[in-house]
Amino acid sequence: MGERMLKSPYGSWPSPVDAAMAAAHDGHPEWVGYVGDEVWWTEPRPGEGGRRALVRRRTDGVEEPVLAAPWNVRSRVVEYGGRPWTGVPVDGRPLVVFVHFADQRLYRYEPGGEPLPLTPVSPVGGGLRWAEPRVDLARGEVWCVLEEFTGDGPDDVRRVLAAVPLDGSAADDRGAVRELAPARQRFVTGPRLSPDGRRAAWLAWDHPRMPWDGTELLVADVADDGTLRDPRTVAGGPDESVAQVEWSADGRLLYAGDRGGWWNLHQDRTPLCPREEEFAGPLWKLGLRWFAPLDNGLIAVVHGRGSAVLGILDPDTGEVVDVAGPWTEFAPTLAAHGERVVAVGAGPRTAYEVIELDTRSGRARAIGARHRDPVDPAYYPKPLPRVFTGPGGREVHARLHPPHHPERIGADDELPPYVIWAHGGPTSRAPLVLDLEIAYFTSRGIGVAEVDYGGSTGYGRAYRERLRGQWGVVDVEDCAAVARALAEEGTADPARLAIRGGSAGGWTTAASLTTTRLYACGTILYPVLDLATWGPGETHDFESRYLESLIGPIAEVPDRYAERSPTTHADRLTAPFLLLQGLDDVICPPAQCERFLARIEGRGVPHAYLTFPGEGHGFRRADTVIRALEAELSLYAQVFGLTPTPEVPKVELST
Repeated sequence: MGERMLKSPYGSWPSPVDAAMAAAHDGHPEWVGYVGDEVWWTEPRPGEGGRRALVRRRTDGVEEPVLAAPWNVRSRVVEYGGRPWTGVPVDGRPLVVFVHFADQRLYRYEPGGEPLPLTPVSPVGGGLRWAEPRVDLARGEVWCVLEEFTGDGPDDVRRVLAAVPLDGSAADDRGAVRELAPARQRFVTGPRLSPDGRRAAWLAWDHPRMPWDGTELLVADVADDGTLRDPRTVAGGPDESVAQVEWSADGRLLYAGDRGGWWNLHQDRTPLCPREEEFAGPLWKLGLRWFAPLDNGLIAVVHGRGSAVLGILDPDTGEVVDVAGPWTEFAPTLAAHGERVVAVGAGPRTAYEVIELDTRSGRARAIGARHRDPVDPAYYPKPLPRVFTGPGGREVHARLHPPHHPERIGADDELPPYVIWAHGGPTSRAPLVLDLEIAYFTSRGIGVAEVDYGGSTGYGRAYRERLRGQWGVVDVEDCAAVARALAEEGTADPARLAIRGGSAGGWTTAASLTTTRLYACGTILYPVLDLATWGPGETHDFESRYLESLIGPIAEVPDRYAERSPTTHADRLTAPFLLLQGLDDVICPPAQCERFLARIEGRGVPHAYLTFPGEGHGFRRADTVIRALEAELSLYAQVFGLTPTPEVPKVELST
């Protein structure tokens, strides 16, 4: 192998990982579940306008899509969505209820027939939206979360637990939707019924808290008329986040709460397996599941510190046995059926696939959306988990993806360019999985460093709360600490450092470019740029008070909102940048970008602004992902003096 290695300038290595290949593999399966003995899930279709297809795996192993285009199984509740489908067997045939993205109505579907609408269209604001449907055949209803707009503003909204008739009688009649309990809190998750059907449990919280700050676990009695009576708080509060609740087969309450500084599992308020690791995560979407109780009393858990793996917890002993296989990261979606568990997992050389575990034999295997190498795995990055030292000696977790090619190495006198990736959220983290968008750069000789800056999840509540009141400071400092360390240790070329990120990562990127001189350029995707306007009235309701914890209450620290905003400091910007924005984004609207660009007009900063009609927050269409990736590589080629092979379309940088 060594004799074949050619010395070539970094960034010029020929790579078979093109933008079209990366786009085709963008996204991953979600929302797994059992319908009888069959496993069903949703998965992305980047080549079909980014729709989410519903897929079933028959008991004979045949995998097939359930609904043809344009059906798009995706909810818009809290804009990030929630579990959009459920299914039960009726007389041996599946009965499925799902949300269609285009109109947000609930539909009933039985294979062989046509989807029938169950809920009406509302002309008010964002209409009626639904998440976490659960079929109650005995009552002939679907229980779910209803998000109902009461006016045209993004905050004119209420959320309530509701029951929708399965017979279609509410398809044109909002009055036929039954509300299960009065709307007391701003946000609720879907109800979980106890095995005897007499109690229901759910989570609720109010502004200005986010669900990872503090939630309440409510339990109510199910009355004979099917309403939820006498709801009482049994766990959680302003400073304890309960992320998920379920019932065990014998009727005990199971939940993941972080009262001890880590999201650990509890059974009727007693910790089951107290460890300094996470058994849950941030509730960005309604219906995420990090644990699933089995009928035999065992509990399937997704847990870990940093990365999250699948294991089986014995609540009697507190022992966890982890699943063997190439999967080092599991998504927060789980379902259990008898002694079987279905999950979604990935690893550094395996993209996300649907995995089934037989808890009796301990054997796990990929059964759906199976990973198939689209290119020789020799071109995949070889990630290295690292811990760096930030200001004040604090730990900063990161993952390095050095330039990697089976036949190329850099010249002796050259250090590679590196791009710092700042994840979104900011309450999130970067999973250690095969990502062809990273391979697109590393296989050409450009290194990538993903930084789990302070505020990231997976490392306990204290690490997460480093960002409290410090957004735009700690995230910027931690990314800079990693970049400087890579330069000082001789891993990266100090003159060829870049930074990129989307959403909250776009904020960190823009803030880094306007407050440091560390980076030669940056790529900013669908960002927050102006704190004074990103809040009630301009962004969506879910995050409209988020800045009170990230920055501070605006009434108390109004100056901080201006001081931190990249738009305020646009005059300090000198580095070339690329700005990418979906025109249908209601979370970080295009107006954020337009105000920023107005501030730098005429200042001579080379930049390009690319907009994408039909794209919201996060890109889903293959053609969008292709154009965005190629433009990003073109920016680095122009700024770093690279010659990509094969060539990519040049993005014109104007001043």
